[in-house]
Amino acid sequence: MTIKIAFISSSTSAARTACKRLRKRHGQVSLKHADVAVVLGGDGTMLRTLHKCFGLNIPIYGMNRGTVGFLMNEFKEANLISRLERAKQVKLHPLLMKVQTVSGAMETAYCINEVALLRQTRQAAKIRVRIDGKIRMKELISDGAVIATPAGSTAYNLSAHGPIIPLGAELLAITPISAFRPRRWRGALLRDSAKITLEIQEPKKRPVSAVADYTEVRNVKSVTIIQKKDISLNLLFDEEHDLEERILNEQFIP
Repeated sequence: MTIKIAFISSSTSAARTACKRLRKRHGQVSLKHADVAVVLGGDGTMLRTLHKCFGLNIPIYGMNRGTVGFLMNEFKEANLISRLERAKQVKLHPLLMKVQTVSGAMETAYCINEVALLRQTRQAAKIRVRIDGKIRMKELISDGAVIATPAGSTAYNLSAHGPIIPLGAELLAITPISAFRPRRWRGALLRDSAKITLEIQEPKKRPVSAVADYTEVRNVKSVTIIQKKDISLNLLFDEEHDLEERILNEQFIP
């Protein structure tokens, strides 16, 4: 049985050239009619493709033609079909960000990696943190905060000195960015069923933006984040590219 493949590439010449050769060899269909999507590029291209695949219920296999490629397999043009047939599947559940702006507008966006709140001006942000409706921190003064999934815990969250979360741990990380008060607070680990609400104090004087992967909303008043367990995204990995193993290894890099 022929596998119908949708090839998607980044804008780099290396990714486009590889995509052209693979399409010539294996054919090309749209995402809507594909049995599998093959992504050529880096993690940014993979994230954009994952967003396009909401509701399509097709597996997604990446090959690294980018920089870091944490979510990508090694690039090889040979034996693609057999690699797809042998690949292991990892399920990801996105976060849903609901934002109320200072003007009263409501915005929503999904993300795979993280939601990041970032100060827009020279002044630090003041953020009140609620978990499941209960105030857990009256005032966090910082450059912002990151709410990360396990898949995104090795991205911005790790750069902000947040914890790496193994896949399947059913946890989310909330990590401050350059916390000023409480100065020694390093963040928290929460159940992935938690409803996280971040309320911006003095939002006009200390404006804050909210970013879900690559969707940005500026001048926010409050942000609510929940994980959508009813949405599953299926990533494929070669047996030798064990994502769990890569996440574990990251925790022991000096």
